[in-house]
Amino acid sequence: MREEGWQAYLTCVEELLRSPQVQAMREIRHHPGVSCYEHSVFVSYTAFRLAEKWGADSRAAARAGLLHDLYLYDPKSLPSYKQCFAHPVAALRNAWQLCGELTPAEADGILCHMWPMARHIPRCREAAAVCLADKLCATAEVLQIWRRSTLRVKCVHFM
Repeated sequence: MREEGWQAYLTCVEELLRSPQVQAMREIRHHPGVSCYEHSVFVSYTAFRLAEKWGADSRAAARAGLLHDLYLYDPKSLPSYKQCFAHPVAALRNAWQLCGELTPAEADGILCHMWPMARHIPRCREAAAVCLADKLCATAEVLQIWRRSTLRVKCVHFM
């Protein structure tokens, strides 16, 4: 990972990363051995880089990626099939409360990240970047590739 890429990414999301709501995601287990915070930073950075390559709004993709799982409740409180459909709506509501306002691309990225499992299809490149990043990152986490990543070290020790 290039340091200048990481610094450009931080410029887009540092204020959100420092918020108590985003920091609270450190306490929520997401995938085996991965917190919701780690997963969200991984998705956010990956979506940021994809958006850069696609000529899309990388800031919107980074912010949507960071907030896409801002559901802030114990995911085991719902059956897994309901969690799949409920958490994007909860994350979008919490993101609006945290940010005050979101761009249409940010809102679309948060709401549509579970496509094709959920019915909301991404309507812009930034949302497609978040959706794809979520699938790629989840795969890397389940296969434990994430544990060896330099990005993991940076995000775990941020703050």
